[in-house]
Amino acid sequence: MDSMPVNWEALDALVLDFAKSERLIDDSSPPSSSPSSSSSYRGRLLICQIRRSLESGDIDSAIDLLRAHAPAVLDDHRLLFRLHKQKFIELLRKGTNEDRDSAIKYVRTSLAPCAMVAYPEAYEEFKHVFLAFIYDKDDQTSPVVNEWSERRRFEIAGLVSSVLRAHLRAYDPVFSMTLRYLISIHKGFCLRQGVPSPITDLTERLLLEERDPPATPQESLFEAPPFDEVDIQALAHAVELTRQGAIDSLRFAKGDLHQAFQNELCQMRLDISVLDALVHEYCIYRGMVDSGPTNVGEGVPVVSGMATVDQSDPGSSLSENCSIGSDSDMSVSSVHKQGSQSKIDLAGTQNANMKVWYPCETASPSEDCSTSTTRQLEDNKVVQRTRSSGTRERGKRKRWRGRNDNLEIVSDALTGSCKHDHGAADLPGCTNTDLKDSSIMHDVSNRVDTYEVVLGMKELASKGMAAEVVDEINAMDPDFFTQNPVLLFQLMQVEFFKLVHAGDYTRAVKVASTHLGPLTAKDPSLLKPLKETLLTLLKPSEEPIGKHLPLDALATSLQVAVGRSLGIEEPQLMKIIRTTLHSHTEWFKLQMCKDQFEGLLWINSLKEHGSPLLGDAASKSLTDTCTQGSSQVTMSSSNTRMQEDGNSRNQISSSDIGCDENAILKVMEFLALPRADAIHLLAQYNGNADTVIQQIFS
Repeated sequence: MDSMPVNWEALDALVLDFAKSERLIDDSSPPSSSPSSSSSYRGRLLICQIRRSLESGDIDSAIDLLRAHAPAVLDDHRLLFRLHKQKFIELLRKGTNEDRDSAIKYVRTSLAPCAMVAYPEAYEEFKHVFLAFIYDKDDQTSPVVNEWSERRRFEIAGLVSSVLRAHLRAYDPVFSMTLRYLISIHKGFCLRQGVPSPITDLTERLLLEERDPPATPQESLFEAPPFDEVDIQALAHAVELTRQGAIDSLRFAKGDLHQAFQNELCQMRLDISVLDALVHEYCIYRGMVDSGPTNVGEGVPVVSGMATVDQSDPGSSLSENCSIGSDSDMSVSSVHKQGSQSKIDLAGTQNANMKVWYPCETASPSEDCSTSTTRQLEDNKVVQRTRSSGTRERGKRKRWRGRNDNLEIVSDALTGSCKHDHGAADLPGCTNTDLKDSSIMHDVSNRVDTYEVVLGMKELASKGMAAEVVDEINAMDPDFFTQNPVLLFQLMQVEFFKLVHAGDYTRAVKVASTHLGPLTAKDPSLLKPLKETLLTLLKPSEEPIGKHLPLDALATSLQVAVGRSLGIEEPQLMKIIRTTLHSHTEWFKLQMCKDQFEGLLWINSLKEHGSPLLGDAASKSLTDTCTQGSSQVTMSSSNTRMQEDGNSRNQISSSDIGCDENAILKVMEFLALPRADAIHLLAQYNGNADTVIQQIFS
């Protein structure tokens, strides 16, 4: 799993889109500049407010909001009847005589009339819930104990959220849906294959077990034409539905497979406080947000190892129930067009124990730059150069604003404005008293220096300045390349290609003989890459060097290795993506088919390589050495990718197993089997679906 190639530039784009869509960062051109995106964002806020009202038992407020902003939802009498039932229970729950009188009046004016027209079973349900008049809410043996249960509040809140989300098209950002999908596949893969998950602690806290109830189609939609069995099976297995559940989901979406898929994904519930913390940690590590003091909205959590702490309210669960964000179609599509060639500002910070800090800038440029987790940096010139070169980059970074769960959503959001508290905020993990302590300030300053050094190295590597990177690292830590020889080989390859491109063959050969040759002598596995690298002397390219080298991949590998040597671990989000992408690949190899939804969720982009390399031979060699030298592999070469695709196609070829797609689907449908099991059965009976079914039922 650790060797899974990941396109971190594509992940950068997804994460940045998520942060913008959720208004977690200050941005000069937020998604709200698009009318449709702004409308979707306000819809998400509306859904969140309605959910909170229902979960607290305030049914009147929820109905008023629906009537004011989504009256068409209340045209579904089944949903309206459930709201009326819950309102009746909430009146009785108050226990006063006045409220009991109000409940009787409410039954006469609202609940009973609605029960007569909602659906055939509604009147029987009405008579049943009416028993709550004579059975106390604390009576655990009563026939209406489930009606009294406060869990009903959450069920109706989830159902209304599902209906509203589809009605308003207020779906989560792509990154949020991608995480849900990848984690659910990872869990299923580990369970079915009996393999342990290395990220269980993270996934269990991030993806909650409960789901929102599905929105069911109205009776008028039951006459929809039959759906393609391929779509039914794809949806059922993608989000773990029964076949009938997949059909109902498609009916509700009027046959739109992608909309049905998004509806089902968004019913999976994420702990938003954990997600925000992971995203914040990643943004700082990748240099996408400012690392200085920020005005953080209330409820911004801090990641510390495998634990997450909500600074404003550790016991709050509101963020588990709501996810405020905007429709991702506009913002993601614009980023998707740019692909991996879009550059992210390179700067950020995090501490050695994986906490997310908001460190202050150093008061004096000559201040000591030692760290608590590594030896003191003896050559302060490295820090000074990094700090100087990073000043311009810091000015381009976004400011992390965080999510404010205490927003008065209805009053502000529905008019298009969303107020955030931009007052002075304490640093997470530090009290005001802590900030007055000079030792704390000194420690924070040291962290800034350490992170800026790491990001400075990444910046140089991403620009192809390999020789400068080697010099800086040697000045900082002479033993680094002794422990990471393959990274040195890769950097020297970059320098070799640059010199060849510039026509300086003498210096290029000197680089090969001085560095590449000795490294190969110590590691024979580098011999083949060395030979293929030298072949570029025969066919130098006229195109810019940065267009032919996976510099972003190398820069990320270098960032992780240098950071780790300084006590800075990679973000936990990297671990989640790498592990779940591996499970996704292995799962669909077992299923012997292609994932129909990987394009929609950018999974194919996350698995793709970056820019092409200088010649096929050099392309393969550099990627191979990345794989051999570090577990932090970032991207695969075009050749490797083509080979993998070719192998995949061979595995899913129906001609090889003697059956066609219709036979596979027929066995899956009749026997309710996973695709892989259906294929294996067909292989035993020469691809004849009827024979398989007869043998099973005989």
